Amino acid sequence: MTGDALLSRVHGLWERLAAVPGPFPTGGGVMIVHSPRSRLCPPGWAGIVRLEDGAIVTGPDEPRTGLLRQGLAGTPVDALVLADAVTARLPVVDMLGPAALGYMSGDRFRPVAAQVAALSADHDDIRALMAAAGPEDSAESGLADVDSPVFVLRDGPDVVAAAGYASWPESTAHVCVLTAPGRRGRGLARRTASSAVGHALDAGLLPQWRARSEASRKVAGALGFRELGAQLSVRLDAVG
Repeated sequence: MTGDALLSRVHGLWERLAAVPGPFPTGGGVMIVHSPRSRLCPPGWAGIVRLEDGAIVTGPDEPRTGLLRQGLAGTPVDALVLADAVTARLPVVDMLGPAALGYMSGDRFRPVAAQVAALSADHDDIRALMAAAGPEDSAESGLADVDSPVFVLRDGPDVVAAAGYASWPESTAHVCVLTAPGRRGRGLARRTASSAVGHALDAGLLPQWRARSEASRKVAGALGFRELGAQLSVRLDAVG
């Protein structure tokens, strides 16, 4: 898949998630729209997604969309997903992200050989790994939302790393990875994620990697993901 074809496919995904008319902006363009059905962010929040040189911003209601239009007018596209830049321009009371968005085409994939097993997402050993990791890390991983097989590595009877993917619109596979505390930094995430990405590519899906930490971005880069942009969600102060 060429770079243009990959970006076009990703544009289609976020156009659908934003629930807005018209194509994803390019060439420095920014679309700021009222979209109460937007899935760029939690309900009631504002969502911002930048893909290369364009961005979509969605507001949950007309008053907050007006705040977004006024506060973000003239903001460079790159700055729209920078926490400091956005909080300086808007009355932000809560924030999720920013998170880098990476995508994979089969010709870029750098698989890692590993002796992994496949479990169902509701297997007791997956639940035990999530309990060991704690609620914050488990929620960040997204592993609870996986609907693919979950590829795992064990140390004895214990699952110490797991990866799978959740089905998103436009035939997208949102990759979810979790490693047990105390086992991180040993390449386990890369090994399990490689199996999940290979499974998604074999099914004709578009693997997506969303990363907030530098460590996660490095794993994605090692596997061959191409960063195309970033996502930021903000909850704005009440208006009126």
